[in-house]
Amino acid sequence: MKETYLTKEGLNELQQKLHELKTVRRREVAEAIHTAKEQGDLSENAEYVNAKEEQRRIEEQIAALEITLKNAQVITHAGTSQVSVGNTVVLRCNGQEITYRIVGSNEANPLQAKISNESPVGKALIGKKRGEAVVIPTPAGSKECEIIDIR
Repeated sequence: MKETYLTKEGLNELQQKLHELKTVRRREVAEAIHTAKEQGDLSENAEYVNAKEEQRRIEEQIAALEITLKNAQVITHAGTSQVSVGNTVVLRCNGQEITYRIVGSNEANPLQAKISNESPVGKALIGKKRGEAVVIPTPAGSKECEIIDIR
C-alpha cells in the first residue's frame, strides 16, 4: 500500500470527515432506509434504492479514509533547508512572487495554492534549495523560477 503524506492540519480534516461519516451520515442514511421501507413494496421504491446506494457510497468513503489514515505519514515539522512536504515555498517567476504549500495528494487544492508533492509542480520543487532555479511546468509551457524562501 502506498504511503500517504499528510500535514497535521490534513490529518485533522480527514479524521473529522471520517467522524462525520460514521456518526452523522450513517445515521441519516439509516433513517432514510427505514422511512423508505415503511412505504411498502421495495422492488419499486426509488427512495429505498437511492438510500441504499447512498449507504454504499458512504461505506466506501469510510473504508477509503480508514486506509488513508492507516497508511498516513504525518509531517509535523518540515525543515527549511530544502523543499519537502509541509513546506511553504515562495518563488519568483518573471518578476512575480508565487507562494505554494507542498502537501500530500489528499490535501491538494490548487485554488488554495496547496500543491501535491506528486504533481508536476510539486515534483519540480521537492529537494530544491533557496536560491536555486527551478523549471515549473505549466499548461502554456515551462517557466523558469527562483526559490526565494522556504518556510
